[in-house]
Amino acid sequence: MTDHIDDASRTEAFFTLHHRLPRQSPGSDATTRRLLALAGPLPDRPRVLDLGCGPGRAALLLAAEAGAEVTAVDLHQPFLDELDEAAKARGLGDRIRTVRADMGDLTGPDFAPGSFDLIWAEGSAYCIGFATAVREWQRLLAPGGAMVISECVWTADAPSAGARDFWDRNGSLRTLPETTAAAVAAGCTVSALLLQPDSDWDTYYVPLAERVESADPTAPGMEWALAATREELAVRRAYGAEYGYAAYVLRPADPRWTTRPETAADREAVHAVNSAAFPTRDEADLVDALRADAEAWLPELSYVAEAPDGSVAAYALLTRCRIGDAPALALAPVATSPAYQRQGAGQAVVRAALDAARVRGEALVVVLGDPGYYTRFGCVPASRYGIRPGFEVPDEAMMALVLDDSVPVPVGMIRYPAAFGV
Repeated sequence: MTDHIDDASRTEAFFTLHHRLPRQSPGSDATTRRLLALAGPLPDRPRVLDLGCGPGRAALLLAAEAGAEVTAVDLHQPFLDELDEAAKARGLGDRIRTVRADMGDLTGPDFAPGSFDLIWAEGSAYCIGFATAVREWQRLLAPGGAMVISECVWTADAPSAGARDFWDRNGSLRTLPETTAAAVAAGCTVSALLLQPDSDWDTYYVPLAERVESADPTAPGMEWALAATREELAVRRAYGAEYGYAAYVLRPADPRWTTRPETAADREAVHAVNSAAFPTRDEADLVDALRADAEAWLPELSYVAEAPDGSVAAYALLTRCRIGDAPALALAPVATSPAYQRQGAGQAVVRAALDAARVRGEALVVVLGDPGYYTRFGCVPASRYGIRPGFEVPDEAMMALVLDDSVPVPVGMIRYPAAFGV
């Protein structure tokens, strides 16, 4: 019984320490706005589910600036009371509804399948585990809906022993590629990924550090809460360059298409799809030539989408290119069998190939193609980054996609594999 009381006291002390703080995890209004933009177009008055909302900084912004109808969920009633108070003060009381519930057990009429256009979870998914959150929350999305979920990740290749010791005791971190792999394994595709800036930590930790100095250490459980928080702050000061928050924009993978890396048995079918999708056999022959180039060919990034009968419906290829001397990937060709065009097979296989590249730890993709098509994957004109092709092409048609924004984007001319003939 004593242990139970101690645990309850510690929990209450932890929440007391965080009451009336502007945020309960690293973040900022600027980051929330960036993620909202990355989530893409939303319906008028989008239905948003903010899970682990805390005092509701994100919920308030989503209601005010996106015109959202927000269902804000948290287990700690005082946080919900803070949010209700702030919503009424800002004239948003009719836009924000608070619900006391466990994000790991979202049942009942408030959480019917397909109820939300956007699920939002800044800094809270760790409570039930990132992979569990991604897997379980998808059922709540309406068709075309998205999830914005942030997770703390390693940003250093070899984290220090002190950082590892702390995080091994407080929720073992994954690397960015490992976290991406977990999202993909849970049935989603990555629409966008943002590594949050260091300044987001200051908006959380600066007020928290001030609270630590003013807290009453004699309150039940507070000695433990203060010690734990001081250790967390010290670890951030010492090792902050080795980890950070990555915010994912995720969408359920299209269930109509099974995507996977090609096998040797697929080669004839891949050649046939490329031959059928284009006016000439040039693209089909390009794939064969690239397959023979050991420096360019990356077997796990040659992807197919299967039709319901198991045949190859669509194809996407990423091969090694360079921007100056820095490694990057070239997306080409992308082909869909005429029988399956305009049915989502091409998009599904491109998204799967890009996810596989992220899992490999690749940082940048370039593609020459129709901006109306490739912007849906997050591609922008390569010239924005100082990247240029070695031949004349409309600026808007030469595009780039940053897969990992923790890696500096190289500047210079694209050097394609020899098979491209440019």
